[in-house]
Amino acid sequence: MIDRKAFRSLSSGLYLITAKAGDARCGCVVNTLVQVASEPATLSVSLNKENATTAAVLASGRFEAAVLCETAPMELIGTFGFKTSREVDKFAPFQTARDAHGVPYVTQDVAARFGCKVVDTLDAGTHMLIIGLVEEA
Repeated sequence: MIDRKAFRSLSSGLYLITAKAGDARCGCVVNTLVQVASEPATLSVSLNKENATTAAVLASGRFEAAVLCETAPMELIGTFGFKTSREVDKFAPFQTARDAHGVPYVTQDVAARFGCKVVDTLDAGTHMLIIGLVEEA
């Protein structure tokens, strides 16, 4: 038997994962961003297969990962966490920029950001584990 409440004991931050596929800008909030290696600098993120952001990351082969500050407002977290990029331009109310590859990212309430190139994926049931080589930070 698995007590699902045990998973709430894992410590993690909140991160915005963003991507661009064609003209579509997508983004979501996750708590699953992890450093895989320091040389080469590599991160992994787990994204739900049904998420528009996942489709954009897989289609484009790139993503941005932004570390949210502890003081990030609920408006930002709620917009990227509880709405779908298929229906809402999540970026519109916030300060944003684009990396060298045109991938959008939020610049406000962010402690750090990483521009990544997808180098591998792993099917993990309901989610895709995506490995990204950090090209900008």
